[in-house]
This record gives sequence, C-alpha cells and structure tokens, in this order.
Amino acid sequence: MKEAKLVTGLARASIESYLIRGKILPIPDDTPDTMLTRRAGAFVTLYKNACLRGCIGTIQPTRDSLAAEIIYNAIAAASEDPRFPPVDKEELDQLVISVDVLGTAEPVDTLEALDPDRYGVIVSNGYRRGLLLPGLEGIGTVEEQVSIALQKAGIPPGKPYRLERFEVVRHEE
Repeated sequence: MKEAKLVTGLARASIESYLIRGKILPIPDDTPDTMLTRRAGAFVTLYKNACLRGCIGTIQPTRDSLAAEIIYNAIAAASEDPRFPPVDKEELDQLVISVDVLGTAEPVDTLEALDPDRYGVIVSNGYRRGLLLPGLEGIGTVEEQVSIALQKAGIPPGKPYRLERFEVVRHEE
C-alpha cells in the first residue's frame, strides 16, 4: 500500500508539475533508493470516469532509474497518447492513475505458456512490436490478448511472430 502511494504519487506529481508549471518534475529528494537504483520498463495509465484517458510506457528501461521512467512516462501518458487529446489541468482532480512496473520479458513457444490475468504479452516481427498488459478488463482469453497485441504491432494475420511474456507489479491509486 505504501509503495503504491509512492509510485502513483510520483506519477501524479509529475503530471501536475508539467501541466501547471510547464516543468519536468525533478526526482524528489525523498524518493526511496529502490526507485533510484532500479531500472525497469513502466507503463502509466490514466483513467477518467472509469474510462481510459491515456497510457504510455516503455517495454525496457530508457532512463537511469525507475523514478525517472515513471516521471517521463506519466507526462507522455498525459500529453502524447495519440488516441486522446492532451490532458488539461482542469482534469487533474478527475484522473485515477495506475503504474505497471514490468518484469523481464521471457520468450515463450506456445500460447499455453500465457495467462492474460498473470502475464503481459509482447509480439514482434522484425521492427514491428506490440505489447498488451495483463489483467485488462474485457480480455478473457490468451487468443484475445495476442490478437490485440498483433493488431497494435501491425502484424498481419498469418505472419509469423515472436512471442514473449512478462509479469508486472501494478500500483493503483
């Protein structure tokens, strides 16, 4: 519970700093060492009125720390998700934030090795790559999960693809 508040609080503070002051939040001095020394991919998901409002993340770490990964991905979720207009500062009080910290992806050979409630999935073919997080509402089967990931990657039906799975630690407000 405490860790979830720290993680989602960092994401929220980052969005607020960016929208209200136009500045990227520096990593706060009281950030736990575990978030400063660990590197991991992370997805920040925003909901408004129980509907998706933005989601951006990284499959692998792109920053020096998990804290920095969360700060930058939170800003991107609020301002760069191409499916939505940028979040307006008047919406801040209506947002609910979830942060998924990704574990290491591992290759799998069969769909039987997947579970849409436990594992996220990554599909790839050449430079095309699609990811779907685990535990998403409305995704009840492995086939649905993989099909959506293939669509996101732009991999046409019938084309071969590489399959990976990963676990997440989900932090929710």
